[in-house]
Amino acid sequence: MGSERRERMRALGARLRGLRTEAGLTGAVLAHRAGVGQPTVSKVETGRMVPSLDVLDRLSRALGLDESTAHEVRDLLAAVVDAADSDGAERTTPVAGTTVDEEVCSARLVRSFQCVVLPAMLQTAEYARHVFESAPNSTPQAVGRAVAARVERQSVLYEPGRESVFVLTEAVLRTWPGTPALMLAQFDRLLAVESLSTVRLGVIPWRRPVPVLPRHGFTLCDRQAAVVETFADERVSVDSAEVLAYEETFSRFERAAVFGDEIRELLLRVMKEFRELGDTVTP
Repeated sequence: MGSERRERMRALGARLRGLRTEAGLTGAVLAHRAGVGQPTVSKVETGRMVPSLDVLDRLSRALGLDESTAHEVRDLLAAVVDAADSDGAERTTPVAGTTVDEEVCSARLVRSFQCVVLPAMLQTAEYARHVFESAPNSTPQAVGRAVAARVERQSVLYEPGRESVFVLTEAVLRTWPGTPALMLAQFDRLLAVESLSTVRLGVIPWRRPVPVLPRHGFTLCDRQAAVVETFADERVSVDSAEVLAYEETFSRFERAAVFGDEIRELLLRVMKEFRELGDTVTP
């Protein structure tokens, strides 16, 4: 990263920190009002993270900035982006799959339905690596950054005041990359997350018919946005009618799923099958 870009990141962070101090807010209060994680506020203010325009606008609204000041901080963000070019830094397109991470990190209520791939916030680093490597035009460097960011953002699952509901088809548990050992580690992760008070994890067993034939996975962030995931990219919809339609569809999948003891029994049963598979499959 060029020195000019670093300086502009620090300038943006210092300005936001000053505005927060003037407003008499702590970082935690600002994060809550903006609907972002507290680590996000800290990293932006210390110049260690470049916020997306959406995150910057959330912070601006939470700070109650007038139009002139909001425009000023937007210009500071634009200067950071411009510095990437002037420093000769390589501009890279984010790996497909990272948009959902950003949206989830900013939400207080997350509901995700998946029919093939595990939800982003539940993936181990090795599973996530396979997901990002399968994205179009991925590079080893971009994949490494995306995996690291995904794992870091998963800390929001443990934050009080957040609620996450994940509903999967059993096919997700049986659609696996890599090796059986990778999936056994992934199941350990699912069992650990399922025990959190901030998380509800459900699975629609293959013995139950699905209420709607799923065409793709999607994630609802609060009641304001739906992230629709495809092979090539992700689309964020804030259209109220479309978000409502996805909410109703999610509710139907949720009612068909099993939770609690039933899902733990299912996970342990599938884990046993992967252990047996591991004795016969060569990576």
